[in-house]
Amino acid sequence: MRAAFHFLASGFLCLSLLAGCRPDQIEHIENGKQIATTLENMAVKRILPADFLRTTRWAGDSLTGQADRELHRLLALQLRAGGVAAALPYCRPEAYATTDTLARTLLATPRRLSARPRNAQNQAVLPDAELQPDTARLIKRPTADVFVYQRPILLSDAQCLRCHGEVGKDIAAADYALIKKQYPQDQATGYRLGDAMGVWRVSFARNGIAEFYTMKTRKVMKPRKPLF
Repeated sequence: MRAAFHFLASGFLCLSLLAGCRPDQIEHIENGKQIATTLENMAVKRILPADFLRTTRWAGDSLTGQADRELHRLLALQLRAGGVAAALPYCRPEAYATTDTLARTLLATPRRLSARPRNAQNQAVLPDAELQPDTARLIKRPTADVFVYQRPILLSDAQCLRCHGEVGKDIAAADYALIKKQYPQDQATGYRLGDAMGVWRVSFARNGIAEFYTMKTRKVMKPRKPLF
């Protein structure tokens, strides 16, 4: 009987303590949300095949988009500074330092290919189906560890006509002589605004795509606004 009394008394005491504990008396862990987000980001994520393909497009768009923006910026500067002679060495965005840095991060090998290239090393047979508007993307996985991204290169900037337009109309004779001297096998003329000139083709290693997926899906804590 005495043991039962002690048991009931202990239970009543616990219930009394719980009832008297208000929410504002609970001590919360400082930066609890940030700690939870950090732990979630550190957790190993399972990447499905569809995620790999979608991320290949993200990575390809990011790499080639940055390269194209830098190309247009540098060409505008060089054309203003010294015309076609000054701009000609800069028409290789796949070789820019900024492109190379991002390519190393993504474990990527970017190339620009064309059926009518300026540099014979970029010669490629490209079916018409691969030269659709810029919204078209081809994403492939030829092996378990390699992903390939491809999209058309469109002549979308009028300044490019000074090197790739019609000879005698868009391209001055002196400038074309300079181009032919540097690229004797040049075929990259006669284009008009909006034409497809070739394709970006980028190969990615699986580990690079996995890292980019992790980076893209990582949660970022928004900074708290000050109370006052």
